[in-house]
Amino acid sequence: MTPSAAIDGVLVVDLEVHDDDRGLFVETWCQKWLGNVPPMVQGNRADRVAGTVVGLHYHLHQADYWVVVAGRARVVLHDLRTGSPTDGATLVMDLGGDGPERHRGVYIPPGVAHGFAALSDLTITYLVDRTYDPSDELGVAWDDPAVGADWGVTGPVLSERDLANPARADLADDLRPVHKER
Repeated sequence: MTPSAAIDGVLVVDLEVHDDDRGLFVETWCQKWLGNVPPMVQGNRADRVAGTVVGLHYHLHQADYWVVVAGRARVVLHDLRTGSPTDGATLVMDLGGDGPERHRGVYIPPGVAHGFAALSDLTITYLVDRTYDPSDELGVAWDDPAVGADWGVTGPVLSERDLANPARADLADDLRPVHKER
């Protein structure tokens, strides 16, 4: 587990791979890897076609942990937290594929906007530390110049929800996350 230098509280986990003539085995999650974070309580899976962009989403209360188990994704994280030492920072990284990022997970704390572009057809699994709460499903525009992300796709496919997300500058004060020390 490596703390991100770009965004406070984001943790990148290089997963250990065990392989032999039968194939491979990868442990994708272990609570003790991340130290003093709340336990994950729900697991989800999403299959997306190449060219899809999901996000940017954020939560005031919920943390996520992502692993791409098939295909390749461009992950974009942006710190929205008032008082964070990295407020306004953007981190772009690839997960999945055939390179060193193939077996990697990322922990995303509350208040960090997160999204991904499907660089190929993909399957992503994600764990969350709270059950679904529609009042904590928030968003910011994926193409906001304040985020400044290279998503790696042209003509992306987006949901109606993601097309309607406001710019960072237009977020209501009561929907701006506040940085909390872990």
